[in-house]
Amino acid sequence: MHRAVLSLLVTLGAVAATGAPAHAAAPDREVPRHGCDASPAVEPGTTAGQEITSGGRTREYLVHVPENYDPERSTPVVLSFHGHGRTAEYQEQLSRFSELDAIAVYPQGLVGTDGDTAWEGAPYSADADDVQFTDDLLDQVENDFCVEPERIYAAGKSNGGGFTEVLACRLGDRIAAFAPVAGAYYPQSGECAPSEPVPMISFHGTADDTIPYNGNPDKGLPAIPDWLDEWAGHDGCDTDPVTEHPQPQVTRQHWTDCEDRGGLVHYRIDDLGHDWPSRSSNPDSDEPTVIEATPLIWEFFQDHPLNA
Repeated sequence: MHRAVLSLLVTLGAVAATGAPAHAAAPDREVPRHGCDASPAVEPGTTAGQEITSGGRTREYLVHVPENYDPERSTPVVLSFHGHGRTAEYQEQLSRFSELDAIAVYPQGLVGTDGDTAWEGAPYSADADDVQFTDDLLDQVENDFCVEPERIYAAGKSNGGGFTEVLACRLGDRIAAFAPVAGAYYPQSGECAPSEPVPMISFHGTADDTIPYNGNPDKGLPAIPDWLDEWAGHDGCDTDPVTEHPQPQVTRQHWTDCEDRGGLVHYRIDDLGHDWPSRSSNPDSDEPTVIEATPLIWEFFQDHPLNA
């Protein structure tokens, strides 16, 4: 699979339709963890397609195993969900989590009511329980690889970012931290009632015409500041964030004194459209952005294991 070869290690050093109701109870499970000390299902250093049956349907996803994968050493997992009308292959090229020291998993959404791929929680999604699919997929990944269960993370773009929030609302007891980018937080996702505070880092551009920063009342999309206020409440954080400007076009907000393992960080990028922020061209845009989202997400994830 062709993708731009960029060294995230260098960047990290520099950084020092509705589906099943999203408010339904999380599924009961006993999680298999048999992948340690066994030959991996995918050759290290490669990406391969996998299948699983979930909800009576055959579902697909890509898995990238890091080149230095050791079946005797537990490895973090990052789930990365594509946007509306996109594919798992597109999301791998866009988010570049395959360049990290982690098992990168790119689930494939089903075709929704408008003929394009989508995730549960959007008005155009298929009638499928994508939360159950994610839970089943994690069972299979933990069966096939030596996974560090305290370090399973989820990120996504646009509709995939909105679904990342759905997972934060429902699978916060299994997924350690969450990172929506240009997230589409539709009301069809249902009431959010996380079982516990969860860490969340988000990114959104002020020039996003697809999911406007100031919201879209006609579609029920909240203004991003209002969405952040809700998550500050979910995480039991102070209401007033600390605001910084790491770059002239970038506003970073982080909320303090959150309860338990809760945490909330937000990057607002002036003049950025509906794009995954990157300092080089990517499938979203040929125009570089002033910050690189992926290493910032990875740094946040590393700081937030499940039971910190």
